[in-house]
Amino acid sequence: MTCLPLSQIQKRLFAWGMAKANAADDHAIKLHDCQEYGTMADLKRSLLGNLQGTVLEIGPGAGANLSYYPTNVYWIGVEPNPFMHPYIYQEAERQGLNNIELHKGMADKLPAEDGSLDTVVSTYVLCSVTDIDVTLRDIQRVLKPGGAFVFIEHVAAPDGSCTRTVQDGVTPIWKTVFDGCHPNRETGMFLHDAGFELVQYQQFWLSIPIVSPHIAGIAISRFTAQAGRTVSENTEHSYTRQI
Repeated sequence: MTCLPLSQIQKRLFAWGMAKANAADDHAIKLHDCQEYGTMADLKRSLLGNLQGTVLEIGPGAGANLSYYPTNVYWIGVEPNPFMHPYIYQEAERQGLNNIELHKGMADKLPAEDGSLDTVVSTYVLCSVTDIDVTLRDIQRVLKPGGAFVFIEHVAAPDGSCTRTVQDGVTPIWKTVFDGCHPNRETGMFLHDAGFELVQYQQFWLSIPIVSPHIAGIAISRFTAQAGRTVSENTEHSYTRQI
């Protein structure tokens, strides 16, 4: 009998756990201090339910978001854990998504041509990428001019808060246990500095220790030069546009 290395066992167990989590009811996850949405299901339905064309999702895990996409999108998944892939295919079939493409890869080197995608989606991925600046640059590379990067991410709590103190303290152990996740990553700041044409998001909280602060929204890739718009003229801090 061949024994799997420990890292492979961890990946297999993580994939199994993520697949079990697919059964969780997003309607039961309440959003606190969120102006427009009461539950995670409401938020995801607004962000993902009307997407069109070619959509690439980075780190889809076991396919927890697949139930929110329109069935006519062409969905591309980039998931580095190969043990997730069978669960993704099963979930896609269950949700009636027939036009899918799945790659084993990383978020900082996406398998797509320049300017070829309508939308890139990330939910709880930017916290764990090795280099968030490189990842955001590659996302912009593959998006069409004016294409949308849709995101839901937990983020660092405000400096000086009790939650931030805890986040900073547990990060060294947390990122080891939870596959590179950084609970104290200031993802909103990275998004605003990345060079998108427009960044809009809403801040809210979940009743989850350590990773309770969240942001969700969209970032629009740069338009052509003829559009005459600049990042500084259009960057905002509150999520207002629905897609």
